[in-house]
Amino acid sequence: MNGQRKAVIERNTKETQIKLELLLDGKGQGGIDTGIGFFDHMLEGFSKHGFFDLSVKINGDLSVDAHHTVEDCGIVLGTAIKEALGDKKGIKRYGNMILPMDDALVLCAVDLCNRPYLSYEADFLTEKTGDLDTELIREFFYAVSYSAMMNIHIKVISGFNSHHIAEAMFKAFAKALDEAVSMDDRITDVLSTKGTL
Repeated sequence: MNGQRKAVIERNTKETQIKLELLLDGKGQGGIDTGIGFFDHMLEGFSKHGFFDLSVKINGDLSVDAHHTVEDCGIVLGTAIKEALGDKKGIKRYGNMILPMDDALVLCAVDLCNRPYLSYEADFLTEKTGDLDTELIREFFYAVSYSAMMNIHIKVISGFNSHHIAEAMFKAFAKALDEAVSMDDRITDVLSTKGTL
């Protein structure tokens, strides 16, 4: 590994203008401004609990709804993860976490395998949490999985409070990803019997 594992991604469309900076080996610092308060809160939790330095600035078409902002943020974050990882030599590749948050218990497992896949098992009792449509949480993780070319499995084991469930998801994803991107001195190339990911 040479230098910092970081990426700066800009994506501009008629629906969203996004600038995102990601440092994988950070301290959980940065600034988040998506225009959606609860979504900011989720990304701040992801940054803090994964020890990722994350800066996100989004101007989205929130007069329509939050869909484009949330989905496009997932696309850009996934792209940044993929770019920051480079050739993936020496990383653990896999990570998992079962994370409790009061009534909520959420499992997340990831594989940085260059194959996109999302398994998402979650039901929310409310249509919104703050100013975020709960159905958009799946859209975010779907976009991350496909743009990062990674497997993400998220399963809500128990819980009834939508805020707690959503927050447990983002924190569990952060902890699982932190494990997967971490370096292991025993891995001299990529962790695959094929010799490539």
